[in-house]
Amino acid sequence: MDTKKKKAMMESATFDELLDAEYGKRGTMAREAFEAEAEAFCLAECLKEQRRLSGMTQEQLAAKIGTKKSYISKIENGHADVQLSTLFRIFGGLGRRVSLTVL
Repeated sequence: MDTKKKKAMMESATFDELLDAEYGKRGTMAREAFEAEAEAFCLAECLKEQRRLSGMTQEQLAAKIGTKKSYISKIENGHADVQLSTLFRIFGGLGRRVSLTVL
């Protein structure tokens, strides 16, 4: 890590400033890539948690919504893009609803 970047990180007072120092300002390619990966990770963790709370295996969930276990696994590991309709179907299969907020 270069000295300038390290100094900016050490002087960061907020998490946003730390992200700016590490990945660049919002709107830059590096920051957008980081944000997309972070959102995918959060979605994956939410799905895993809700599936476990429902007492279902990946295989059971896949069978319930008409997909393959490997697809559920890919989503839970952040290795698949998910269409909104599929997301609704997955959480519906877990007895949950999805709510979207546009910021």
